[in-house]
Amino acid sequence: MLNIVLFGPPGAGKGTQAAKLVDKYNLVHLSTGDIFRENIKGKTELGILAKSYMDDGNLVPDEVTIKMLESEVDKNSSAKGFIFDGFPRTTNQSEALEVFLEGKNTSISVMLALDVSEQELIKRLLLRGKHSGRADDANEEVISNRISVYNKQTAVVADFYTNQNKFEKIDGIGSVEEIFDRLSNAINNHNVTV
Repeated sequence: MLNIVLFGPPGAGKGTQAAKLVDKYNLVHLSTGDIFRENIKGKTELGILAKSYMDDGNLVPDEVTIKMLESEVDKNSSAKGFIFDGFPRTTNQSEALEVFLEGKNTSISVMLALDVSEQELIKRLLLRGKHSGRADDANEEVISNRISVYNKQTAVVADFYTNQNKFEKIDGIGSVEEIFDRLSNAINNHNVTV
């Protein structure tokens, strides 16, 4: 089973590359943002619980986030693997994901982190903001803060997977195909069977 943790700062092209990886390797894409929205919209027990934290301006606790992810993995029991997008973000989440996957006789195969300079990210996001209508893509100060938060969060997770020899930094500059080839090569270099 191929299980990928896909990381990249806002504007790195994660969504585009995730879609291509899903197609090539027949994986299920699990985005924590999408899972939160679906559970809240569907008024599931976990969605209601998550919303109660968010409405108070608090982060959703790890155990709630992990239960939502576990539920999604269980719904896709015949999957050939998963792309975890936006999760894990802490060492605790990394450890909890590892324990959960071990219970399914699998583990994370590789963590792929798209590496793009802050200057390039700001340029991309400001350009995207002109077309997306997203307020968080139109303000350079907000963009810089989002990138800073990402960098702080990822460092600990990168260390976690580096210690397991599963971390791969991927150059996120170039054409969509060039970057996709780099991601595919990194997967192949980890001798992951799909």
